[in-house]
Amino acid sequence: MPKLKTKSGAKKRFKITGTGKVVYAQRGKRHGMIKRTNKQIRNLRGTNVMFKTDGDNVKKFFLPNG
Repeated sequence: MPKLKTKSGAKKRFKITGTGKVVYAQRGKRHGMIKRTNKQIRNLRGTNVMFKTDGDNVKKFFLPNG
């Protein structure tokens, strides 16, 4: 059976830490920022750690080699 390929969309969106947690960037910063307050924009910075069950699903289905 051939190796499973990593989904190219997932490889751009998720990163696996050294301890095995899945990290992702906050969504909603591409466009339409003019209607948001500075506080809302500031709070969208940085990354988040995914919940364990969701992270396990991402690793299993989208990042099989990660």
